[in-house]
Amino acid sequence: MSLRRGITFALGSVTLASAAQLGMRWSMSRLPQPDQWLTALRDGSVDLTAVGVVLAAIFAYALSMLSWLLALRDVPLGRAYSLLSISYALVYLLAASLPAFNEHFSLAKSLGVALVILGVITINSRPARVSVLRNDP
Repeated sequence: MSLRRGITFALGSVTLASAAQLGMRWSMSRLPQPDQWLTALRDGSVDLTAVGVVLAAIFAYALSMLSWLLALRDVPLGRAYSLLSISYALVYLLAASLPAFNEHFSLAKSLGVALVILGVITINSRPARVSVLRNDP
């Protein structure tokens, strides 16, 4: 069991899930409302790039879950689960920084993100004790 490998997989899961969330948001702002899909398909006005990004985001979510499962083999659950919170901060920072998302920074949101990051640092500041699971017959 390797804690470093597990944390790498956990951070990979966070990165993939964050990218998927941003991809979904970008796509859904360019696709028609669900009740307008049939009309849009008939008119040929569906943005195929947005559909492609939705499909890529779904694939990224699947890879994120696989990476998360691999992380759980090596990282204690309490520590690993706290790392998922980084995704909230990452999505907020990217959505507010990139003009494509039309999000804005605010003092309250930024303070909340800072508290989340502080919590992750606090939880992960002590060396982890990796317990070895035995396979009992």
